[in-house]
Order: sequence, then C-alpha cells, then structure tokens
Amino acid sequence: WSCRVSCAAELLLLGCGRERVGAMATPRIKGLLILDSNDGSRVHAKYFAKELRDAQVQLAFERNLFTKTRGQSARSDAEIVMLENTVCVFRSGIDVTFYVVGALEENELVLVSVLDAMYEALNGILRSHLEKRTLLDNLDLVLLTADELVDGGLILESDPMAIANRVLMKGATGTEVPMNELTISQAWQSAREQLAKSFRN
Repeated sequence: WSCRVSCAAELLLLGCGRERVGAMATPRIKGLLILDSNDGSRVHAKYFAKELRDAQVQLAFERNLFTKTRGQSARSDAEIVMLENTVCVFRSGIDVTFYVVGALEENELVLVSVLDAMYEALNGILRSHLEKRTLLDNLDLVLLTADELVDGGLILESDPMAIANRVLMKGATGTEVPMNELTISQAWQSAREQLAKSFRN
C-alpha cells in the first residue's frame, strides 16, 4: 500500500513537473508596441501581461522604454534591451519604433521573430510606408496585424506573408476568402472596395 502511495506521489510530481516545463516552453509575449520615435507617444500598444494592464503603469513603462532606446538606430536589425524585469526587442521605421516585450527568461530569438513578423507584415501591407501618419490612417490594418500575430500573449503566426494575406482578406495562402468566412469589418471593407470599383468603371 505504501508503494502505491509513493508511486502515486512520484507520478503527481512528474505530472506537475511536466506542466511547469510545458508552461515554460510555450513562448509568451507581454506586449506589442509602436511608439513615435521623436517624442515617445503611443501609436499602438497591446499588452497581455497582468502587471501591465493598468493605464498609468503602461504609460510609465512606455516612457522608460522610450528613454532607454532613444537615439539607438535599429533600422535593419533588431536591438535588445532589458527594462523593469522584461526583455524588449525593437526595430525602427521612418518615424516610429516597433517593440515586442517578453519576460526575462524568454528567448530573445523568439521575440525577434515576432518583431520581424510584425514589421515585415506591416511593411508589406502599407507598401514600405512605416511612418506614424500612415500607421494612424490605417490603424484598422495595424490592429488586425497584431491580432493575427499574437492572441492573449501566445504567438499565433510568425510568417509575415501569411499575416499580411489574412489581414488583406486573402487567406493564409493568398487566395480570396469566401464571403461567409469574413468578419463584419472585413465584409464591409470588401463591399466598399467593390462599390468603389463599380464607380470607377
């Protein structure tokens, strides 16, 4: 009987260990940010970590992040900084900076792949116009890109072409999505485009 109890305890410990290992092995993102390169104001931010849910905490974090990364050029490759128990990777656009925030123990290469996916997907969607004005004018596409990339802190997709195709309603492979699978905003956008085409003809 005591053997059964000790075997059950070992199995329970092994199970807990497996859950912990599984939780640690799943990459998680704490936040996706786009800040103005000149003054650090928010263009877009989406936070997934509980400790970054409060608006005042977010603004303070963004201010500190901007101060720490200001003046560093990261146009072609991502740069990495550590700030307030987080690892932040960033890359610059024309007058904006893209950030991906992760936990200290998170793999920087995973964070960089998420950053590159967001940067390249938006670069393709917006035809290389990664500037504040263009991002604000197309904020719906920025929001959809973030939603296709990360959900609840979990990475959904890291292929920029697949993300861009889904955001532009072409499906992951670049083919048109059937009308019954579109969201309401996507269907509305599709109807506007068809109406504009009919007026041009």
